[in-house]
Amino acid sequence: MSYQFKFQKVLAIKESEKNQILADYKTSVKEFEVAAEALYESLKKKETLEENQRQQLTNGLSIHNIRHQQYFITGLEKTIMYYQQLVVKARQKMQHLQMLVTEKNIEVKKYEKMHEKDFMVYEGQLRMIESQVMDEISIQQYMNRGK
Repeated sequence: MSYQFKFQKVLAIKESEKNQILADYKTSVKEFEVAAEALYESLKKKETLEENQRQQLTNGLSIHNIRHQQYFITGLEKTIMYYQQLVVKARQKMQHLQMLVTEKNIEVKKYEKMHEKDFMVYEGQLRMIESQVMDEISIQQYMNRGK
């Protein structure tokens, strides 16, 4: 008598779903990190450029150079806004997938708990059958001795 969990296929499907969502979550974390790093670099570049502009203004700077730097800073601000939106979207996606991973993990745990309980029942039945067989053998041996 071999043990067969009646929801084994469902458990396997739930585990594969959990693993797929976990992989998606890890990918979204990487995307978030890339976007956040790009935003950080853009902000750092803007800060450095503004600091250089302040220093050059104290030393004297032509209007042409001021316009050129302001144009560059404006372009950098647009890039920063783009990366900020990208970071927000990546964070939302990451948080959503984290919630899904948690839900799938709970589902898998439920099926694993059912599996454990079902296996314990199976083992109990095996022990009971084994006990009955041993009782029958004992009775047979007792009856054979009596003859």
